[in-house]
Amino acid sequence: MFSRNRPSAAPADPTPSAPTPGEHGVGKGHRTPTRKEAEAARRHPLVPTDRKAAAKAERAAARETRDREYQAMQTGDERYLPLRDKGPLRRYVRDHVDARHNLGEYFLPVSIVMVVAVMLSGNNVTAGLVVILVLYIAVAATIVDAVILARGLRRRLHAKFGVGGVPKGTLMYGVLRAFQLRRMRLPKPQVGRGQYPS
Repeated sequence: MFSRNRPSAAPADPTPSAPTPGEHGVGKGHRTPTRKEAEAARRHPLVPTDRKAAAKAERAAARETRDREYQAMQTGDERYLPLRDKGPLRRYVRDHVDARHNLGEYFLPVSIVMVVAVMLSGNNVTAGLVVILVLYIAVAATIVDAVILARGLRRRLHAKFGVGGVPKGTLMYGVLRAFQLRRMRLPKPQVGRGQYPS
């Protein structure tokens, strides 16, 4: 039953089988480098040999990146915008703010006029108080407008992008944009007044 001299029952198949990946002739085409060879290939100096040329190349690359980002800020090209302005969510916020009439964008000019008016009022206490009262009313109206903007923007973002929550900083991004003069905003407005994003 367990004899060593017993002949095998079936002869081996004479046709050669397909070579397996581990066999000779099949593989990646080169040997795996040793650890010493791999470390030698990765080794490079921490400080470049020509520091002036390396610094010049680094400045040129940084200038090219800045120029690309500035051009993208002018045209609205999403590929080269800075990280804080990238993405469909931020694009939607920008378009919503740019389509709206915001009191915040008039706040700076009104404040400058009020400061000049206080200076011109001189010793007239009544005129000075009236100017300061008007300035306080402008500040309060601007804050109320910013709150209305943030609430409406949150509602629209939930409707457009789902109920997963508005990422932190998105509403403040819109409010701060609303406080900039329209022609000074970067990225430049891509929509006209009243053209709200769908």
